[in-house]
Amino acid sequence: MKKMVIFGTSNLAHLAYIHFTSEEQYETVAFTVNKEYMDTERLFDLDVVPFEEIEQSYPPDEYGMFVAVGYKKANKARAQIYNECKAKGYELVSCLSSKTNQTQYIKTGDNCFIMPHVILQPYAELGNNVVIWGGSCIGYQTRIGDHSYVAPAAVIAGNVEVGDYCFVGANATIRDGLKIAPECVIGAGAVILRNTEQGRVYRGQSAELLPYMSSEVNYFK
Repeated sequence: MKKMVIFGTSNLAHLAYIHFTSEEQYETVAFTVNKEYMDTERLFDLDVVPFEEIEQSYPPDEYGMFVAVGYKKANKARAQIYNECKAKGYELVSCLSSKTNQTQYIKTGDNCFIMPHVILQPYAELGNNVVIWGGSCIGYQTRIGDHSYVAPAAVIAGNVEVGDYCFVGANATIRDGLKIAPECVIGAGAVILRNTEQGRVYRGQSAELLPYMSSEVNYFK
């Protein structure tokens, strides 16, 4: 089993450690973050090592790396660290849950994190450094661009092209055949029926606050 280091100590890094451990694809041996962000020296009983010194203890010819960073700055923060790890010579590994219905017709890049119960339909393609949370559906011949992030239970229909650095919120729906331009934010619960414009934010409809209390509602009316 190949050994690897996880970049990050946030909740996403915790989840990555749990999933990598349960899948037994790679053995996590340490965590790393930039020295200025270190707030602990141990996590899951493993060392947290400054990224500036990581090659000394875990050289890239012996260890892989996984970048477990969220969608800050429209995914640019994760992309920057991804590129820095590459520059150091690390192989960026992926975690694809065995509880996802992957097929031989799926293409995935490196440093992808595909959580349990994702539906990947045939000929779907995921770029590099893509995160897809559980319960999401990626349709037939749909491509998710590099450094993108898909939140839980999002539905992206067939033949959709999602550009690089996009964020698709929980329970969002994207109709088939659309082009989601790079750097878009699709808010939670949004329904996208037209092509989008680069760098724009598409918010879902907010729930309406009604002028009475829940105790006044007759659910069987």
